[in-house]
Amino acid sequence: MKLPQPLVSGTLIRRYHRFLADVELEDGSIVTAHTPNTGSMMGCAIPGSRVALSLSPNTARKYRHSWELVEADGIWIGINTQLPNLLAREAIENGTISELAGYQTIRGEVPYGEGSRIDLFLTGPTGYCYVEVKNVTLVDKGRALFPDAVSARGQKHLRELMGMVRQGHRAVNLFVVQRADGDSLSPADHIDPTYGKLLREAARSGVELLAYRAAVSHAEIRLERRLAVEL
Repeated sequence: MKLPQPLVSGTLIRRYHRFLADVELEDGSIVTAHTPNTGSMMGCAIPGSRVALSLSPNTARKYRHSWELVEADGIWIGINTQLPNLLAREAIENGTISELAGYQTIRGEVPYGEGSRIDLFLTGPTGYCYVEVKNVTLVDKGRALFPDAVSARGQKHLRELMGMVRQGHRAVNLFVVQRADGDSLSPADHIDPTYGKLLREAARSGVELLAYRAAVSHAEIRLERRLAVEL
């Protein structure tokens, strides 16, 4: 997926109110940028980090800049949580995620479960496939970890995916790792032990666990490699 061009470089001053960040640009000016990430962004919101922002052509927007990338651990990381669903869909359509090939239609935000909307709903000759997409930005010693904060929503989605399996459908929890230094993926049991327990239960019940790592640059982010999910 191509990123808006050109990106604007700067240095993070602070992130606050979840959706806002103050950034000092290279010319010394300071802007407030929209932060399209509601998570904790553990390790990705350290003051002094180099960041890259997009600039909306819409002059009516209150915050025209949006935070897209941050440099941490010597690499660039995509922090925009609006992208993983699009990255996953692109990778399914171009054959990168071969495990999800063969479906005729892909729809997003289809109601299911207990008042939720599935990220991607695939249909084809073999039936229905429900795909929940999770964004991953936390890596520790080469292992991608999810979640980076207690996730009641993530726990609910796992229960709903197990419900789809019980109804005879295919269900997949797809982790999109928006950084290039993770070699495997595991649940972050030290952060959310309940999620880790449910993830293992989901795997035993027939929910498929997939993890794909992205190549991240200032020009584009694209999924390129499957990672082992280690429970």
